Amino acid sequence: MLKKLKNRYFIIRHGESEANVASVLLSHPKDGMLGFGLSRKGKEQVRISVSKSKKDKLLDSNVIIYSSDFLRAKETANIVKRLLGIKKINLHKNLRERYFGKYDKTDLKNLMEVWEHDKRNANHGHKGVESPNKVLKRTFAVISELEKKHKDKKILLVSHGDVLQILHTYFSNKPASQHRQIPHLETAEIRELKV
Repeated sequence: MLKKLKNRYFIIRHGESEANVASVLLSHPKDGMLGFGLSRKGKEQVRISVSKSKKDKLLDSNVIIYSSDFLRAKETANIVKRLLGIKKINLHKNLRERYFGKYDKTDLKNLMEVWEHDKRNANHGHKGVESPNKVLKRTFAVISELEKKHKDKKILLVSHGDVLQILHTYFSNKPASQHRQIPHLETAEIRELKV
């Protein structure tokens, strides 16, 4: 069980990306860091989501942003930064997209097969896929690092669907194998991670 945290953590899944539009899994850093940024719709989704969280006084200019270094996440983080008047973005490779092994650059429908394996075994590496437990280990390492570095801050993590779903399991006191039982995180959706 997670002990009380010193900071408040929020997550945002990047807005609709060019990879989403093409219905392709894009998880290798060499592709994801340089290409397949946000679609026009994705940029608008982020703008609407952030504007609402600002209006609701959930997020403000004091938020600290940590983002995946994939282009679609960085573009999302930049929109957040601009709309909230934040000075900088911190990039963290532990927030990168989950690596989908042999499924990389294949149809998004293949996620269903990956998720079936996830349910049965959170340590599986079927077809070279990064296991849910590996994703959890690297994302929770970010939380641990931030807990040592900050106190009484609002921190926004900008990342990817599976990555954030898996991290969310920890806060929901569920095993990583059950990440699909957490309500689906839509593109550009902002959620607070609560213990």
